[in-house]
Amino acid sequence: MSLNIKDLAQHLGISIGTVSRALNDKPDVNAKTRERVLNAAVELGYSANASGRSLRRGTTQTIAFMLETGQSELRSGDNFFMRVIDAMQAELDDQGYDLIILPCHSANDPTEFLKRVIARGTADAIVVTATMKNDPRIEFLLKSRLPFLTLGRSRLEDQHPWIDLDFEGYVDQTIRKLVALGHKRIAITVPPTRSNIASVLREAYENAVAETGLEFDPGLIFECEVSESGGNQVTRQILEMPNRATALLLNYELMAFGVYSALQEAGLSPGKDLSVATLRRSKLLRFLNPPVTAFEIDLEQLGRTIAREVLQVLRDNSHKTRIVWPATMAITESFAPPPCR
Repeated sequence: MSLNIKDLAQHLGISIGTVSRALNDKPDVNAKTRERVLNAAVELGYSANASGRSLRRGTTQTIAFMLETGQSELRSGDNFFMRVIDAMQAELDDQGYDLIILPCHSANDPTEFLKRVIARGTADAIVVTATMKNDPRIEFLLKSRLPFLTLGRSRLEDQHPWIDLDFEGYVDQTIRKLVALGHKRIAITVPPTRSNIASVLREAYENAVAETGLEFDPGLIFECEVSESGGNQVTRQILEMPNRATALLLNYELMAFGVYSALQEAGLSPGKDLSVATLRRSKLLRFLNPPVTAFEIDLEQLGRTIAREVLQVLRDNSHKTRIVWPATMAITESFAPPPCR
C-alpha cells in the first residue's frame, strides 16, 4: 500500500499543510522540520505524484539525470554531458520513457536537493553524476526506495549500480608508453576536490609508477583547477622545477590548451620538450598543433548504455550494473622521447 501525504503527516505528528510546505521548500517551514519531513518521506517510500497519469499508473515514465552545475567542466561549455544526454534521450524514447535534467545549483547542498527530488516523486529512477569517494547522496539513495545508477564510482561501489570511465586504464597505458620512450619523470593532474575521480587517478598513478619501476615523487601529482587556466598554471610550475617532469598526463582535455600556451610562451614545443596526454579526445582538440595524445570514447554508446542499465535497475532493483567503460588510445606527435639536457 502506498503512503499518502496524510499518512506521512500522521507518522510525523504534524499537519498535512506543514508537510506539503516542507516538501515544496516553502520559506515558512523551519530547517529542522523540513529535514524531518524529507528524511521520513524518503525512508518510508512516500512520493508525491507529479501528474494525473502518475496517480492512475503509479509511474511517471520519466528518468532523471542530476547535474551539479558548479562543475568547471560544465562552466567551460564541455559537450561531454550533452552528448551523453542526447544518446540517453534517444534510447529512453525508444523505450517509452522521458528524460529530465535536474541541475543542482552550486549554492545548493546536493544531498538536500536530492531529498526534495525523491520526496516530490519527480521521476521513477535517477542517474547521479560527479560522485565522491564518500558520497552522502549515495548513502541516502541506498536507504531510499528510488532506483538509481551513478555515472562514477564511490567507496560503496560494491553496493550500488554504476558505470564509470576507465581512468585506471588511461593512466596505466599512458605511463607505460611514456616509460617505453625513456621518460622517468612523469607528472599528472588531479581535480582539487573530494571527487572519486581524484582518488582513482591518484591510486592508478601510484600503481603504474610502482609497476614500471619509476621512483615515486608526490611532487609530480598536481592538484589544479579543471580548466585551461589549470593546465597553464601546472605547466609553468613544471618548467620552474630544477628536475622537471618530461611528460604530463591531464585529467581533462581542455587543459591541453593551457599547457600548449605555456610551452609556446616559454619557446618550447609539445612533444619535443614536454610530452602531453589527455583523457578524452574531442573535436575541440583538433585546433592544437601537434594534436594531443588522447583516448577515443564512444559517448553515444555510453549514453545509450546508461539509459538501458538504469531501466534494468528500475525493473529489477537487484540488478547490479558495474561497467568500466573502455577507451582506445590514439598516440600523436605530442609523445616523444624525453629531451636531452
